Amino acid sequence: MMADIPLMFITLRWLDVLDIFLVAVLIYQLYKLVKGTVAIRIFLGILAIYLLWKLVSALSMELLSEILGQFIGVGVLALIIVFQQEIRRFLLIVGSQSPFAGAGLINKIVNWSKANSEDQDLDTNSIVRACFNMSRSKTGALIVIATDTELKYHASTGDQLDAKLSAPLLESIFFKNSPLHDGGAIIHKNKVVAARCILPISDNPNIPSNLGLRHRAAVGLTESSTAIAIVISEENGKISLAANGKLQNGLTPDELGEELKIQIKRDQEAS
Repeated sequence: MMADIPLMFITLRWLDVLDIFLVAVLIYQLYKLVKGTVAIRIFLGILAIYLLWKLVSALSMELLSEILGQFIGVGVLALIIVFQQEIRRFLLIVGSQSPFAGAGLINKIVNWSKANSEDQDLDTNSIVRACFNMSRSKTGALIVIATDTELKYHASTGDQLDAKLSAPLLESIFFKNSPLHDGGAIIHKNKVVAARCILPISDNPNIPSNLGLRHRAAVGLTESSTAIAIVISEENGKISLAANGKLQNGLTPDELGEELKIQIKRDQEAS
């Protein structure tokens, strides 16, 4: 066992070094979650109030210290309310990287000798072909690919389809006169589970102002889930892809196909 390291009047154990390292990693991950969002300003505001409370306490300003102390006393509850989206994303990252994440482990244990026909590789060719055709006709679309989770909550907000994935089906869903063209279509395991689904809107201020609600919904969903979202702009027909809260604009059909394969493979390796 490693001996304790005396530093003047402080005894530094190897567990203390590990403790400091883990806290630093945790703070860095939290910073990455709130970086570029409104939450970072809220976090700085709370930090300023905490430092002010410490200052007035040291100066024995009892009335102000009591008021700020009451505010800090309910700080944990306030943080949970204010940062609920960021906390959800953090837990999602932790859960998706866990060896017990998703149903993959259970399926491997229970059905290890069976080849499930529903778990075939995603038909990315149909998705790319539909996106190419809608891009040429400038048909607005929002396609969500559910990876390790089925997004049942978001699918329940739309119309249930449970139809086999195909390019003509996607094009008919987003045809401008179709009653299903508003909202997002959710794909899971080569099936279009639902259409006209309501998706969360991102409040990330770094999203260009010229992008509409479809793009913000694509980013918003991928901020709080491991899903992949594809957007077709009805203004210029450009294809965009959102994953992990980040948006790639102006993709060609070939680039879209490659990005889909990369993102899906990365998600499969993580699960």
